[in-house]
Amino acid sequence: MSDLRFEDEPRRPATSFSGKFHLNKPRGKLMGVCAGLTDYTDWDVTLIRVAFVIGTLAGFGLLIPIYIATGLIAD
Repeated sequence: MSDLRFEDEPRRPATSFSGKFHLNKPRGKLMGVCAGLTDYTDWDVTLIRVAFVIGTLAGFGLLIPIYIATGLIAD
């Protein structure tokens, strides 16, 4: 894939992996769930956001309550 990124902050190096999921509210758009998943998996944030949208459309909105619950429970 291309190295096109839309966030302002540089990505965290893979060597600083903490092994624990956390929300990333400064880089997040809604609650910081996708940005937190980006920090946890070291994937591109756009890829995770697109996967959430496609998963929500394919799952008839099932990922919406999962997203909200993750945003409320994490951190």
